[in-house]
Amino acid sequence: MSDVQGSFSGTRPVAPQHVFDEARLAEHLRSHIDGFGGDVHVEQFKGGQSNPTFLLTADGKRYVLRRKPLGTLLPSAHAVEREFRVIQALAGSDVPVAKAHLLCEDPAVIGTAFYVMDFVEGRIYWDPTLPGMTAAERGALYDELNRVIAALHRVDPAAVGLGDYGKPRHYIERQVARWTKQYRASETERIEAADRLIEWLPQHLPAEGATRIVHGDYRLDNVIFHFAEPRILAVLDWELSTLGDPLADFAYHCMTWRMQQGASRGLAGVDVAALGIPDEVAYLQRYLERAGAGRTVSPADWTYYLVFNMFRLVGILQGVAARALRGNASSELAVQTGRRARPLAEQAWALAQTLAR
Repeated sequence: MSDVQGSFSGTRPVAPQHVFDEARLAEHLRSHIDGFGGDVHVEQFKGGQSNPTFLLTADGKRYVLRRKPLGTLLPSAHAVEREFRVIQALAGSDVPVAKAHLLCEDPAVIGTAFYVMDFVEGRIYWDPTLPGMTAAERGALYDELNRVIAALHRVDPAAVGLGDYGKPRHYIERQVARWTKQYRASETERIEAADRLIEWLPQHLPAEGATRIVHGDYRLDNVIFHFAEPRILAVLDWELSTLGDPLADFAYHCMTWRMQQGASRGLAGVDVAALGIPDEVAYLQRYLERAGAGRTVSPADWTYYLVFNMFRLVGILQGVAARALRGNASSELAVQTGRRARPLAEQAWALAQTLAR
């Protein structure tokens, strides 16, 4: 995985399928963002598989623009409007976010809806083994990851104006239905394990949990760390955020411990103790302590949450593969990423069969 950091970090010239009228954008931003001046220089970030993301430089200042991709999109996908709303709402909370400046839903500007936020200077890590660090440094970064997601799940949605950000009941049931629909809409090949999961998941729903703001894609490479401290400066990529079960959200984050190294960027088979990284059980326990309210989860429910999230990721990967085939994927690595759907579905189905429920 030595080339992971270089493959995903930094910027590159804007991909031909994502080019837009930079002069028109600059004119719009000068009219709507205080202090925005001069011409704009645009580069595209290498990372990301869903919403194309760009670095804007203008008059010595840097901003980030996230837009919907061009072309035919799945219903409810690529919701940059929701990203903008949740980032605005969490400003000043215990959850660090970038300052949001502008949401533009007029396709006449650059072709699709987009928003602009501050560029946050810091460290983004793509390899969960954190090569080149000491055990103490790795442990501190993982503890900070744990702290911030627990802080998010303690936020009262209504208190920050997000009481209507999602439906308050039947989150897992609705999510299973949604990702089944998304999977079918972007299916590029038949995967038997995925078909079995689609049948199994609705029949084994866990008891309904609390309703909180869930990130939906919380992982190591979706946060920016301070250069010199184990402190998160901003949580990124809120496209899949909604109101839902925080334990399901945390289980998605914990899939890292179940995923293989390589393209999946996981910790399965890694001697985490030697690296100073907590194991899954200890990491979950620390989260439960921080989440408060005597939060607990049974082993069976925890396994279900993991299976569900693996299937959910299979749906996401199918979407990446479908966009790659259509030619409007946001990453050059989209085809390779899409190929992960089949082995992940098979892993999820094998895990599901360990539950005698």
